Amino acid sequence: MSKILRGNEIPPAEGKLGVLIPGIGAVTTTLLAGVFSSRKGLARPLGSVTQTGKIRLGKRTEKRMVPVKEFVPLANLQDMVFGGWDIFPDTAYQAASRASVLERSHIEAVKEELDSIVPMKAVFNKEYVKRLDGPNVKTGKNKMDLAEQLMADIDNFKTKNKVNRVVMCWAASTEAYHQSAKVHYSLKEFEEGLKADNPAIAPSQVYAYAALKKGIPYLNGAPHLTTDCPALMELANETHSPICGKDFKTGQTLMKTIIAPGLQARLLGVSGWFSTNILGNRDGEVLDDPDSFKSKEVSKLGVLDTILRPDIYPELYKDLYHKIRINYYPPRGDNKESWDNIDIVGWMDYPMQIKINFLCRDSILAAPVMLDLILFADLAQRAGMYGILEWLSFYFKSPMVKEGLYPENDLFVQRTKMENTLRYLMKEELIHHTGLDYYYNLEEAE
Repeated sequence: MSKILRGNEIPPAEGKLGVLIPGIGAVTTTLLAGVFSSRKGLARPLGSVTQTGKIRLGKRTEKRMVPVKEFVPLANLQDMVFGGWDIFPDTAYQAASRASVLERSHIEAVKEELDSIVPMKAVFNKEYVKRLDGPNVKTGKNKMDLAEQLMADIDNFKTKNKVNRVVMCWAASTEAYHQSAKVHYSLKEFEEGLKADNPAIAPSQVYAYAALKKGIPYLNGAPHLTTDCPALMELANETHSPICGKDFKTGQTLMKTIIAPGLQARLLGVSGWFSTNILGNRDGEVLDDPDSFKSKEVSKLGVLDTILRPDIYPELYKDLYHKIRINYYPPRGDNKESWDNIDIVGWMDYPMQIKINFLCRDSILAAPVMLDLILFADLAQRAGMYGILEWLSFYFKSPMVKEGLYPENDLFVQRTKMENTLRYLMKEELIHHTGLDYYYNLEEAE
């Protein structure tokens, strides 16, 4: 196991950071337009911890609140170079126009930058995304051949753009639900499966294999199975590559990880939590397929159990009825709307209700999440961190964790874990929030 580098030991973010993205759709083009606009001073990168966040250092009495981007050595937005793959040949400008997330004036302001990003041919299998099809697709004799084509794409991108480092982040559609099979149990079996064109290896796993084989961090922004299998975890450890996922935490699940910790902290019972959504973008169309929805449903359902902990408080949460619905509704476009009805129980078992109506913009919430993950994954690799980056759970609906651990889904605990990791990397004191040191001399008491 290699040593984690800290403080001045961490190599600076010199040169260009390449960002390769499978899926040049609504989320990606919203990210790109925001980064390009920020570079020109035309827009604020709100929602991004790396760009607008501050971190407290030391005791409260010291009043040291430092911008995150000045505290840790992150890549600068000006030094990021973007590329990617998509089953449609549209440039990022054309894709952004089609997605209709942003106002026309915001797209036109960065037209030249967006138009310069032309997607490479994608690895695609319609069995994994039944509602989509496109012409910009790779062909090969087997999945290993496709992976090698992706690795050649990576090399060409690095040479053409003269980038020093690369991060890959999946922002394409949710694949059909599938579980680990024998082919996923070891790297040897996985590589044999690639050569044998094993149908249990999804396109996203071909991308992940190509990235990890090249020693590139891989981030999974969707809920399906990718690096969360023994074979690809083995490869990540072998090549010292960071991995994290899965499923960007936006919209309704973000609200759950804000509300549920408060209910649990005050020991209010929850008897039912009904969630429904309408969504009209390409993501909504893909999720209209039951197999793709199953991947999303599993991701979203697991959040409440790990926050409310019915295993510890069975009298409050054991019989919780949790139901989730996602409905494809084309007129709404990217402007997703979610409704939650929460039946809670208080003092003397009196019932109460909470109702939440969240009218959000899915890609507007996802873009800063994606940016932060890319920058933090690059930092992690320079600091010698590899394998699962659990400290980035803050950004995911279904965070990856090491075997034997349950995922931490409480947003506030996740934020503390992330900030303490940054403090640790920069050799600052970790913050435990007891406040006892202000009132008592703890060293004398010990």
